[in-house]
Amino acid sequence: MTLASQLNAARDITKTTVTLPTGQVLSFSPGEHNLLQKAIIEEFLPRYGYNAEVLYVGDTAKKFLFLNSEMLKSLRFFELAHGELPDVIAYSEERNWLYLIEVVHSSGPISPMRLLTLKKLTASCTAEIVYVTAFLNKETFRRFITEIAWETEVWIATSPDHLIHFDGDKFLGPYS
Repeated sequence: MTLASQLNAARDITKTTVTLPTGQVLSFSPGEHNLLQKAIIEEFLPRYGYNAEVLYVGDTAKKFLFLNSEMLKSLRFFELAHGELPDVIAYSEERNWLYLIEVVHSSGPISPMRLLTLKKLTASCTAEIVYVTAFLNKETFRRFITEIAWETEVWIATSPDHLIHFDGDKFLGPYS
């Protein structure tokens, strides 16, 4: 092996893979944040997504790991800038619901301020918006509970069959 090949050798890092319902395989870099994104795609969306299709998912290493920009554009979703995007975006044509899902590992639930920002950014969107904050476990949820905005949903991966509903006039759905 040459010195150049040794210096440029690719690292053998175990990746987390997710297969979308379309059959496309995504490879996430390792870490709890991406394990939670995998759980959202494989556990949350099949339970609560009404046949939702993933339109965007980022990765800690590759910000636009998967992006269906044409579908987002057809829904009149805001111009994409990664700092403004939630971690996972999925769309249910059946309900005309767009799920904006924040993955919380160490920071970042849908707080009242974040909710206002997302509402402004999605004001022209033709789908109704469902705001979800996802946690890997109850311990992380407990650390952030006081920061979660009303009229949003919370999902905890270790209890996948349950949702926590933060107020509002209905359970799981967009608020008018």
